[in-house]
Amino acid sequence: MQLKWVEDFIVLAQERSFTRAAELRHVTHPAFGRRIRALEAWAGTPLVERGGGPVVLTPAGQSFLETAGQLVRHLAQSHDELQSLAGRHARTVTLATGRTLARTVVADWLVRLQPVLQGGELCIRTRALAETVALLERGEADFSLVYHHPALAIRLDARQFMHVTVASDRLVPISRATAQGQALHAFGPGATAPVPYLAYAPQLALGRLVEDHLAQNPHAPRLQRVVECDSADAHYEYVQKGLGVAWLPWSMVHADCRAQRLAPAGDARMEVRFDVRLYRPKRRLGPLAEALWTALAPR
Repeated sequence: MQLKWVEDFIVLAQERSFTRAAELRHVTHPAFGRRIRALEAWAGTPLVERGGGPVVLTPAGQSFLETAGQLVRHLAQSHDELQSLAGRHARTVTLATGRTLARTVVADWLVRLQPVLQGGELCIRTRALAETVALLERGEADFSLVYHHPALAIRLDARQFMHVTVASDRLVPISRATAQGQALHAFGPGATAPVPYLAYAPQLALGRLVEDHLAQNPHAPRLQRVVECDSADAHYEYVQKGLGVAWLPWSMVHADCRAQRLAPAGDARMEVRFDVRLYRPKRRLGPLAEALWTALAPR
């Protein structure tokens, strides 16, 4: 069954004339009649009464007319929605990343990218590290922004994907500052009691970085786990309340440290340095995605 047959039938029911309906459908009278007969063959029953005078629908034709009208309207609506969606997709770029990177690196990007994004939209999807990579592999994201460190395994086929390093950062053990600007909870040779430790949940990339660092570091301090959480933002709040020490990205806390609201709890040996990489498929992306890549990729 072809949609044009249904549209022919609706016009015939409205005009009640084969000749007039054929003219409106821009086909010859014989061709129009063949299309109506083809629709009846598909339906398995006559839809119009044969005879002289104005066209009269059979009971089956009357029943089918309502269905035909709904079908054509729904298809037209679906076509409009698909066209709108296609247009929106052409103006949308999807970035998969972690919550902390969305707050730090991506937040800085959004200011720089305003001229590029005019008339477009950056759709940000925050997931755990493995899922951000999976979204890219499945074609559900144009880009994936992730941490890079030897302790983190990113397995993407180099034949299909490429990357650039867009930032470097470090995880610093951070405590609330005293009135004198010193760390309320600090590591050091004079410390006798374990320092309260705000740990990341093990599924987080930041958590794996910190735990690997502590396990390999001969200068690791004595820590007492008091909280485990899967959010760097939450740890940032807990640190501000003086609940303990958390390893936080320097990009997140440097302003608070300069203002002496927060303070590093240890020296540089306690820091974890890492890069931030932006991954994309090697195939050509849409115009807006390519414009973003050009704006972000180091020259």
